[in-house]
Amino acid sequence: MMIGRHHGSKLAGATLAALGQRAFATASAARGLSAGGAAAAGAKHLCSGPARGPATAWLRAPAIGLRHESTLALGEKEAQQDKRGVAGSDGASQGEKAIASYWGVEPSKVTKGDGTEWRWTCFRPSETYKADLSIDLKKHHAPLTFLDKLAFWTVKAMRYPTDIFFQRRYGCRAMMLETVAAVPGMVGGLLLHCKSLRRFEHSGGWIKALLEEAENERMHLMTFMEVSQPRWYERALVFAVQGVFFNAYFVGYMISPKFAHRVVGYLEEEAIHSYTEFLKELDNGNIENVPAPAIAIDYWQLPQGSTLRDVVLVVRADEAHHRDVNHFASDIHYQGRELKEAPAPLGYH
Repeated sequence: MMIGRHHGSKLAGATLAALGQRAFATASAARGLSAGGAAAAGAKHLCSGPARGPATAWLRAPAIGLRHESTLALGEKEAQQDKRGVAGSDGASQGEKAIASYWGVEPSKVTKGDGTEWRWTCFRPSETYKADLSIDLKKHHAPLTFLDKLAFWTVKAMRYPTDIFFQRRYGCRAMMLETVAAVPGMVGGLLLHCKSLRRFEHSGGWIKALLEEAENERMHLMTFMEVSQPRWYERALVFAVQGVFFNAYFVGYMISPKFAHRVVGYLEEEAIHSYTEFLKELDNGNIENVPAPAIAIDYWQLPQGSTLRDVVLVVRADEAHHRDVNHFASDIHYQGRELKEAPAPLGYH
């Protein structure tokens, strides 16, 4: 149906009136906004096209007034926080653009016991500790049952390709080992967490204990990254190994938690052996005994002047504690009990 020019003009006028705040503005109106100071807040909402005749610009008004307020508040906080800088993983960086947040989530101010500023955001002073170096490193669980023997030889089979690949490069070996060692605690904690939710019951502290183990292993990785940087093919290997191991351990824990914890217990025994060999290489001068990374000194409360050898000693002690915890967890299941029936060894370092 044909529409006359008069009716077409009326329809166009009604359409423009219905647009409300999403109307065309002339160049003079845009200049007026800039002079009034609103252009600073709304500049990112302006899209200009090629000029043909009188210059025009689209002004997109916010759909909800509250959203407009949050945008303005964000701009104000950006201006305030630009002066302060932003805290990084190794302390407050000077001169960096601040991370602004409308929601008022501010980084907490953390200090050491002596009042000086804490420089790490990945852990807090309350999470640091002195490692117990007196722990028995030679304890071993003799495999007697079928599942124990299966766990033992599974770990032994995993060790052979590792020995071939890394040989005596113990720095890289330790770093790659920790990318796998941090997986079981996270998987076990996740599955216990879901079980606790399904059954409406407590976990006896085991969720936190296993997550503590995963975090501790991750801190080992963060430490060795300061000593040895992985090559591109080693990074690719992490993707492959971690993907396979995560899923295999997840399924194994679902089928038999006692088998899964026994596997980790034997993995930790192998870790103790690897770190003992690492120490021998350091003592023989085959690996340079460089100064301990700053993150290790703060995390393990090591004295100033500590070296890589001191770091390996405390990491080996950590692995021995993880060995005990996982063999203990497996023993609980072997006795027909659940983990929640035995208090979890929280803070066992």
